[in-house]
Amino acid sequence: MASARAARYSRHGGPEVLEIVEVPLPEPGPGQVRVAVRAAGVNPIDWKLRRGFRGAAPDGPQGTGMELAGTVDALGPGVRGLRLGDPVYGQVAPGAAATHAIAEADALAPKPDDLTYEEAAALPVAVETARRALRDLGVEEGETLLIHAVAGGVGLAAAQLALAQGVTVVGTASERHHDFLRGLGVRPVAYGEGLERRLPPSVDRVLDASGRGELELSVRLTGDPDRVITIADRDGAQRLGVRFSTGDGAAAAARALREAPHVRLPVAEVFPLEEIADAHRRSEEGHFLGKLVISTASWASW
Repeated sequence: MASARAARYSRHGGPEVLEIVEVPLPEPGPGQVRVAVRAAGVNPIDWKLRRGFRGAAPDGPQGTGMELAGTVDALGPGVRGLRLGDPVYGQVAPGAAATHAIAEADALAPKPDDLTYEEAAALPVAVETARRALRDLGVEEGETLLIHAVAGGVGLAAAQLALAQGVTVVGTASERHHDFLRGLGVRPVAYGEGLERRLPPSVDRVLDASGRGELELSVRLTGDPDRVITIADRDGAQRLGVRFSTGDGAAAAARALREAPHVRLPVAEVFPLEEIADAHRRSEEGHFLGKLVISTASWASW
């Protein structure tokens, strides 16, 4: 029987609960395709699920990874518009960190020729999240947007989208990333003690992609909790009346990729599939520029 390799965990815990196991080759159902994965993105939601910060305890082996890039390997019944071998990328249910994964056909977009598979795998979750957050914030041309953690995947995607709309973007980030951010057109500000003194006295809207306690300050700067949105601080959002933004789904991610072809994210580091535990550790540490990516190149001949 044909098989695949996949990252799995059977209990909540640290990165050490992850292991690479042999699994049956997944078969696509109606409206689905199987993707031969070339690269998978790493996002904070991956380790939050693994640690048990979201969702119930595992009732069996669980996959990890929610975005991928690869080639169409098998077509399920009713799939139109895709062919075997097509290079694609998109968002999927947890399980992208594998040699093969199942995706809904409408959740995939054609991979641009000028993107490597690693670069493409970094985009789906960040672009969908950024577009959704900016839409819900109602950011308008001529306004000033503050992005907390602007050097992360979502922050960089949101900055590029907002700048393209004629929005002034101010962003908090480690000083070592400031030159890169200025090159994009972002006005970078070092985070940490004394942050309020380094920021403008007021801003029009705030996107919190950090979750490290900036919401109260953000409400003061905008004067209205409706002008603040967070993707990273659910408890703070409830306490302060700030909106907490959750995903619109994989199909929305595919639409976002098609509608924002100019967004690009730096790949901070690429880890082979067998070192996914190290990738999760690095993700939990944070403070890197762009995205972490898992490569399945070492299993290409599996």
